[in-house]
Amino acid sequence: MKTMIYQVSVGKPSNLYTHCIDSVSRYCEKYGIDHIVQTTPKLWIKPDPFTSNRSKEAVSRVGCLPIYEKENAFDYIDKYDRIAIIDADIYVRPDALNIMDELDCGCAFGAVSEREMDITPKYVDKIRNYSHMQYAQLHQRGLDFKPNDRGYEFFNMGMMLINCDKFKPFLKNQTPEQFIKRDEFKDFVDGKGAYKWSTDQTLLNYFLKKYGIKTKKINPKFNGLYSAVNNINECYFVHFFLKDKLPAHGENVEELMEKINAT
Repeated sequence: MKTMIYQVSVGKPSNLYTHCIDSVSRYCEKYGIDHIVQTTPKLWIKPDPFTSNRSKEAVSRVGCLPIYEKENAFDYIDKYDRIAIIDADIYVRPDALNIMDELDCGCAFGAVSEREMDITPKYVDKIRNYSHMQYAQLHQRGLDFKPNDRGYEFFNMGMMLINCDKFKPFLKNQTPEQFIKRDEFKDFVDGKGAYKWSTDQTLLNYFLKKYGIKTKKINPKFNGLYSAVNNINECYFVHFFLKDKLPAHGENVEELMEKINAT
C-alpha cells in the first residue's frame, strides 16, 4: 500500500511548527510513508471582497486564506492508496501506531469526532456552543449532524485520513481549486455569518454529510487536543491547536514537551 502524509506550513515557520513537522518526518521514515510539506500557497483562495464577512487580517499575512491550502493534497489522490492530512501544529510521539492502519477499506474518509474525545467539562461547553453556531443551520436544512448533550457531531479536521479510491469519485474530477470554489462552498469561504472564523473544517464536515460519504471515527488518540483533553499523555498525536493559550505562544518547545511528558 502506497501512503503519504501531507502538511502545509506557509510563511516563516514557528519553532512549534518546525518541531512538530520534524516529528512527522521521523514518523514517516519509521513506517515508510511519503512526506510532503507545502511551504508556499498554491490555491490562493480568497473570499469575495463584495460579500465576505472575513476580516482583512484573515488574508493579509500571505495574501490568501491559508486554511484551504491543505486541500492541495487532493492533487495526489491518483498516486496513493491512503493519504493523511495533518496540521503543522501536531506533534507525533515516537511510539505512535501507524495511522494508515486505522481506516477500513470500505470507508472513504476517517477523522476524530471531537465530542467523543476525553474532553474536559470546560471544553464540552465550548464545543457545544461552537457546534451550534457552525452546524445547527445545516442540520435544520436536512443534514443529520446528530445533536446530543454535547452539541452537534463534527470531525476535527486537524487530522484527516483518506482512502483514495473511495474518496476520489466525490471530487468529480475537479482540481483542488475547483473543488474549493464550488458554488455550494461559497458561504464557507466568504465567512458568511457564523462562518466568519471557520476553517476548512466546516466546509469538509458539510461535504461529508451532504454526499453521504462513508466515514470512520478514528481513535481519539490520533488527535489529542492539548489543554482540552484529560488524557493528553496517552495520545499518539498531540494537537497544539490554541496557540494563544500555549506557553510563549508555542515558541518554548522544550516546555511544551515537558508538559506532555515527551522529553
